[in-house]
Amino acid sequence: MEDSPEPYSCFVSLILSFFNTFNAEAFTGLIIMFLLLVFSALVSGSEVAFFSLKPSDLDDLRDNPSRNAKKIIHLLERPKRLLATILITNNVVNIAIIILSTFVTRIVFNIEDFLILGFIVQVIVVTFLLLLFAEVLPKVYATQNIVKFALMVAGLMTALRRFFYPLSSLLVKSTNFIDKRMAVKRSGLSANELSHAIDITHEEKGSEEDKQLLYGIVQFSNIYAREIMKSRVDVVAVAEDIPFSELIKVIVEAGYSRIPVYRESFDNVIGILYIKDLLPHLDTEEEFPWQNLIRNCFFVPESKKINDLLKEFQERKIHMAVVVDEYGGTSGIVTLEDILEEIVGEINDEFDIEETIYSKLDQLNYVFEGKTLLKDFCKITGIDYNNFNEIKGEADTLAGLILEIKKELPYKGEKIKFDDFDLIVDAVDNRRIKRVKIKLNKPKDDK
Repeated sequence: MEDSPEPYSCFVSLILSFFNTFNAEAFTGLIIMFLLLVFSALVSGSEVAFFSLKPSDLDDLRDNPSRNAKKIIHLLERPKRLLATILITNNVVNIAIIILSTFVTRIVFNIEDFLILGFIVQVIVVTFLLLLFAEVLPKVYATQNIVKFALMVAGLMTALRRFFYPLSSLLVKSTNFIDKRMAVKRSGLSANELSHAIDITHEEKGSEEDKQLLYGIVQFSNIYAREIMKSRVDVVAVAEDIPFSELIKVIVEAGYSRIPVYRESFDNVIGILYIKDLLPHLDTEEEFPWQNLIRNCFFVPESKKINDLLKEFQERKIHMAVVVDEYGGTSGIVTLEDILEEIVGEINDEFDIEETIYSKLDQLNYVFEGKTLLKDFCKITGIDYNNFNEIKGEADTLAGLILEIKKELPYKGEKIKFDDFDLIVDAVDNRRIKRVKIKLNKPKDDK
């Protein structure tokens, strides 16, 4: 019991030591600490104020003629630099407060005699003051007075951004570098995994159209131009030397708004004729030089991904491209409509004549045109397109798939068993497969 008054006597000795050693230097240090604490509170609150401004608040500030309002808009034009300035300032000020607190504590108290109390003052008390007055209270106030607080500190933050510009630039550049490195290493979900997730999460009440739209978006970046192009055998094109009267007949019969023009053969496409360019010249004499209206065409390789092709269509403000193979020969054409149909499904206008590429005999039997694209075939039958990855090679049509499997032109009636369905050649000539009959082993709904 005799030792119990010892902590009390230590505390009394500490208080007496405080009053005995407190001097002008300690007082000045406390004043500077207080000012730095206020400064830190302003900077800390500005982070909440600036980054909590709503679009409506920003619209009001743009209409506000005051200089501080303009400064806020200017600061938010580069949010990363503003945030870097706030973080740098906050850390510098808080470190300065901690250093000053250590300096004042060493002047006022003899820390060597009171180690525990010195620890409490230097760590716990200073940390509490920083959290309460430099973090919590200013952020609470800024949250309740966002615009008012932002206007109040706009001038201060503008000056700080200029002062810390070299450091903030270094910080922003380093974070951008790290972001790029992380973006390269970050592995996202594959298109197949996302498609599987759609199957799992698709609710019964969701429509099939919504599901197909999601599939289209997920698979969009994995589709190549050759998979959606119109094959050269189905393309309507005209020779460069065709008479004007014959050209008009071809245009009227085809009903297209753009037609490729070739020289000697379709492998040498020289441009695209826009039908709208002919309208002012419809009543012109027979020898009208319509070739002067031919526009340059855009060539793309078969391996071009359609997400990149869509961007190029937007940049060039065009709607059609000629697809070429590895030898420079013309494989077909691809249009903006073909690309968009991969997401939203078939697009038809009042001038489109619906082309029947298949007939459904019953739940298990179909008859397809040999030129039917594999992607369209899969959409109609419900077969997973990925099932063909290992065997389809360069084939993009149903007839091409059969040729890849057989390695030769099959005879009429020949049956090819694959996965959960049978391919039966329904019509063939000496050059190509015209029609294919499909027999599913189970209905589409069961897949």
